[in-house]
Parts: sequence; structure tokens; C-alpha cells
Amino acid sequence: MSKLTTNPPWIHSNYRMISILLFFPALFILSALYITVPLIPVFAGEFHISLEQAAWSGSAFSLFFAFGCLLFGPLSDKLGRKRVMVLGLAALSLATLGTGLVSSFPALIVFRCIQGAVAATFSPVALTYAGEVFPTHRRVSAIGMISAGFLMAGILGQVWASYLNERLGWHAVFLLLAAVYGLTFLALALYLPSSPASAGSAATPGSRRTEWRSILANRYLWLCYSVAVMLLLCFVGMYTVLGSFLHNSPYELSNMQVLGIRAFGMIGMLCCFISGPCCARWGSKAVLRSGLLLAIAAMCALSLVRSIAAYTALSAVFVAGIAILVPSLISLVGDIGSKQRATATSLYTFILFAGASLGPIVSVYALDIGPPNVLPFLIFAGLLTVGLINSLFIKLPGRTA
Repeated sequence: MSKLTTNPPWIHSNYRMISILLFFPALFILSALYITVPLIPVFAGEFHISLEQAAWSGSAFSLFFAFGCLLFGPLSDKLGRKRVMVLGLAALSLATLGTGLVSSFPALIVFRCIQGAVAATFSPVALTYAGEVFPTHRRVSAIGMISAGFLMAGILGQVWASYLNERLGWHAVFLLLAAVYGLTFLALALYLPSSPASAGSAATPGSRRTEWRSILANRYLWLCYSVAVMLLLCFVGMYTVLGSFLHNSPYELSNMQVLGIRAFGMIGMLCCFISGPCCARWGSKAVLRSGLLLAIAAMCALSLVRSIAAYTALSAVFVAGIAILVPSLISLVGDIGSKQRATATSLYTFILFAGASLGPIVSVYALDIGPPNVLPFLIFAGLLTVGLINSLFIKLPGRTA
């Protein structure tokens, strides 16, 4: 176990290397959430089940991932940030290997549940880790790197699964991803320094309950969470709606053409990397509100245009708005949570991905009740506007505005 916490002496000042070590796990671990999106018809055909049943291959992961986020953030207070992330990656590699070897749908669901649970050892813990390891002027940039990985995973996971399934079959999607997790485990175990927060300093059960009461009673954290629930809900929802009507007349795009439009959105995700410098200059709250305004404007514009080129460009603008505001929002949650940063961030991650699970549901409802290329985008714009209004009332500790 000692190798898991050994710190190479050169890496403590090499923050760029630490950022890279956190970016790639964020990219590949969260890809597991999205790899079943293009595989749902494949599972339905192979296991002779309905599409609705096959969709549980994604929902099972999401459900266990969301609840795992509530567990592993606080647990890392006791065991240490690095140890939880590294051991979680080892478990994820084994669970993903098992997923690639199954031959029945119930077994697939069981392993997807395990995957989701152990994948949650990274997201909330890595965000808390970044808040502890990086100095203040580098913190938002580091969180931006991790957030970029989270957002890019939505595209990478689908591209990875589509490409490998067509050439090697769906089992290879999981088997090769298990190998990637194994390599990532080695990289973090050998080169990632431990957090300055000492393992074993966890609160007692009584003080833990007090901590949760403090967080749940903090209205400024709940204002942040009210914004968080909108983000992936609208992100996933926008791409669900876009893919739905672009497949149909008059556009009739193929799966790969729609995937190309989604991939173009990665250009907008690069804005994660400028969020840190923007926060340093104008403040996290100003950047949060600017990102929301950009996302709202893009959603409104999407309801007005009719060309594929416009849909492609505006979807990237929307993603840019989300990419700008996510690091600033995570930074605000950590700052407001203060000494309860780990628990506050865990609850943030849970709410964020709970919103992601609501995205397809809201999209299907919106597609049923109104023009598919108008009403859904206006609904998402309205939800983000609620988030923008709530963001106006967020305050940092010790400040009046």
C-alpha cells in the first residue's frame, strides 16, 4: 500500500503534470457512462429484449454512480484522496473486464451497477483533491481540466463504442476500456502525489451528521446546486433532441453524421481551459453568470434556425457556455463548503448527474408536446434562466455580494 501514497519529489511543483494525470482519468472514467448509448440497439438485438429494457444498461450505471458520489467523497476524508482514486481505478478495471466477458443481459446489468459504483470513486474525490493540492491562483484552471475531461467523455464514449463495435463487437468496447483503466491505475499510483489533507482525520459519526446538517442548511450551496442540476440536464437533453429530429425528415442524417455534429461540440469544450484565467480576472460568480447567459442565448437561437450548419455551430456555442461555467461553479461549491469541501462537492456531483439522468426524460416529454425543433430548446433555455436568476443570490463566505 505504501506505493499508493509515495510522492515523487519532483511532482509537487509540477502542477501541469498533475492536471494531466487528472484529466485523462476524468475523460476515460466518465466515458463509461456514455458507451452504452450507441450499444442499446445492439443489446436489444443480441439479448432479444426491448429498447426500453436495453436502456437500463445506461441507467443502471448512472443510478449507482450518482449514489456512489455521496459515499466516496466523505470516505476519502478517512482513507485519503489518492488512495480512494487509485483503488477505485483498480476495481473499475476489473468490473469493466467482467462486463466485457458476460453472456447474458442480467449479468451485464449487475456489472454495470458495479462499474457505476466504483467509477464514483474518482469524480467527487478528484474535484476535492484539486481544491486541496493546487494553490488558489491555479485551482480553477485545474478544475477546468478535470471538467473538460468530464464533458469530452460524452463524445469520446459514444465514438469509442461505435467504432469498436462496428469492427470488433461490443465485448471489445469493454475489454479495451478495462486495459485503459489498468494503465491509468498505474499512472496515478506511481506519479500522483497525495493530498495535503491527512488520511485518517475523518469526522466521528456525530460530527459527520453535524457536517451534513450544516451543508443541507446552507442556502448558498443550494443555490449552486440549483444551477448544477440544470447543466447536464440541458446538455444531455439538447443532444438528445438534436439527434432525434435530425434523424427524421427533412434532414434524415445517419448515425455517424449526427455523431459528427456532436463531435464538433468538442470545440466548445475547450473553453474549460480559459475559465480559470477568466475567474482570476473577473471572479467566479461573474464567469458563472456569463456562461449561463451564453448557453441561454445559444438555446434560444437553436429554436429559431433550420439549417444543419447553424445547428452544428450553435450546439458548439452552447457547449462553450457550459464549459465556461462548470469550473467556476465547482470552485464556488468548494469555497462555500470550506472545511466541508469533500461532502459539499460529493453532493454537487450527485445532483449534477441526477440532472443528467433527467435530460432524456424531459426531452422525450418536450418532443411529444410541441414542435421538436422549437419547444425543447425553449424549455431548456427557461430552465437555464432559472439557474441564472438563482446565481444572482450566491454569496461567498465573509462577503456581502
